[in-house]
Amino acid sequence: MSVPTRQEPSGWLLGALGTLVFLNVYAPQSLLPVLAREFGAGAAQVGGVIGATMLAMAVASPLVGVLADALGRRRTVLWAFALLTVPAVLAALAPTLAALNAARFAQGLLIPGVMVALTSYIGEELLPASRARALTMYVTGTVLGGFLGRFLAGVIDARFGWHAAFWGLAGCAVAGFLLARRGLPPERAFRASRDPRAVLGSFRTHLHTPALLAACAVGFLILFTLVGTFNTLTLRLAAPPYGLNSAQTGAIFAVYLLGVVITPVAGPLLASRGPRFALLSAVGAGTVGLLFTLAHPLPLIVAGVAAGACGVFLAQSAALAAVQRSVTQARSLASGLYHLSYYGGAAVASVVAGHVFEAGGWNGVVPLVVGSMVLAALVGVLGWKRT
Repeated sequence: MSVPTRQEPSGWLLGALGTLVFLNVYAPQSLLPVLAREFGAGAAQVGGVIGATMLAMAVASPLVGVLADALGRRRTVLWAFALLTVPAVLAALAPTLAALNAARFAQGLLIPGVMVALTSYIGEELLPASRARALTMYVTGTVLGGFLGRFLAGVIDARFGWHAAFWGLAGCAVAGFLLARRGLPPERAFRASRDPRAVLGSFRTHLHTPALLAACAVGFLILFTLVGTFNTLTLRLAAPPYGLNSAQTGAIFAVYLLGVVITPVAGPLLASRGPRFALLSAVGAGTVGLLFTLAHPLPLIVAGVAAGACGVFLAQSAALAAVQRSVTQARSLASGLYHLSYYGGAAVASVVAGHVFEAGGWNGVVPLVVGSMVLAALVGVLGWKRT
């Protein structure tokens, strides 16, 4: 009797799901100058539109990890996509900045249902030979979603107003649900973990795994860099002497498309040289790029931001690979702890970078984000064993 082959989702599907969920994460970033004018808010205050989502994602990620370990990764992904339509509609109808932040916080509570469960699904359901490529395809999708969310929100705002951008996100959530329902095969390797004592035991084990803790710290620092850079970059470019509108600042995020090329290349790199080498390469490229943004000509700023963003994308792939290498059980919980740290960095950056920008302008922001990347390299080198 022949043994049935394991059915695996295509890399393109995983990339598409990553795109659709990440459209929700950063879409308002190109709208920050518009929202600041509409609601009469400063840089730190309007940064809360991003920070509210990041804070919720950080808080929800480990809880979603426990839920996905109990109910199943596929089911968690489906429910998360279905429910994401609700806060998107509420954001579109928000009459005040506080209401918009509340809707964005609700989005942040649901987004980890896709991210945490899907990366755990990849780590558990796919064969080892397919896993590295699947993870890089997923990360590539998140990069593309990060660009499209910012770019399309700016374009839609220029033509229809910022409310319309959130109606578009509601439609994307529906599309994600339909794709996941059709394309994610039922789990075969999943074993439910519903014993609270087992959950606590896995939690203690994870907290005593140095490589996992190092990956969490790296995640915090690299997303601190990305969000601190782009939150304040839009405000810098909307002000004189550049005076860019929302569509133009959204177009600046086309640098994200470089990540669609760079990140798939990271798969073979991670497999052959390991996460430490990838992280050091990422920090080197990112640091040089961010220093270039201290120049005044717009082309140099764009080139520098492109190099900085590519560095962050490669560092994210390295950190995700380190998470999967460091654990053998309760993968969703481990992924949830990583995302807690990762988006915690974004939530902190949304406030801290805004205050630094108000106090010292762009010349104050660059040392802040460069220092964050260098510290991430140090943590990864010390915390990840050479393999």
